Amino acid sequence: MQISARAANDIEAIRTLLPPEVPERLCRKLTGTHYENFTVGSVLLPRTIRQDVYNIYAYCRICDDLADETNDPQLSIRLLEWWREELNLCYQGKPQHPIFVALSRTVERHDIPKQPFEDLITAFLQDQRITRYQTFNDLLGYCANSANPVGRLFLHLLGYRDEVRQKLADSICTALQLTNFWQDVAVDYSKGRIYIPLEDMDRFGYTENELSNHIVNASFVRLMRFEIARTREFFEQG
Repeated sequence: MQISARAANDIEAIRTLLPPEVPERLCRKLTGTHYENFTVGSVLLPRTIRQDVYNIYAYCRICDDLADETNDPQLSIRLLEWWREELNLCYQGKPQHPIFVALSRTVERHDIPKQPFEDLITAFLQDQRITRYQTFNDLLGYCANSANPVGRLFLHLLGYRDEVRQKLADSICTALQLTNFWQDVAVDYSKGRIYIPLEDMDRFGYTENELSNHIVNASFVRLMRFEIARTREFFEQG
């Protein structure tokens, strides 16, 4: 989405006049008004990084909404590309959207690279184009963009940049993402997506037709036990 030079100047003027607390208050509000349990968990965070976590959460929350709340993959793609442009402006030192104004302060304070934020957008774009995964490795490739960046962002906030901790965080985040898939099988299917690897469904004799009819049979139970067992391995690795 391109904006005119005049509009860009107007946005810059508004951004310059915007009190610092306004964008941060918006991020806190987003954190407290959505349906997830993040608000409860956030009280356990060190106060020194709590606002930074709110800022990152707001970025992720908007990404998720742009991807899942339009019911139109093509519109979601356009909106996510716009959000990527906003991210680029943020890293050029010219944030425009209030959430990026807040996020830019977090990025500067903790010297956070752009890649984790980019990877999250890549995952949400992938959701608009790919709705089935043939193999477990294919699914892990998706998790590398959809989940692992969040752990790496938290490590940056806490001052850790070493590869060992990043790999441990990747294992935990992948495990959490897989857990989410296995508990939301019906919800995801209602959105046209199947995250259970198709090769596993074939292996255990569970069909998409059975899934569409919400059939829980012996094949489904064995399939889920298999997926849960290898998800547990990722938790243990982390």
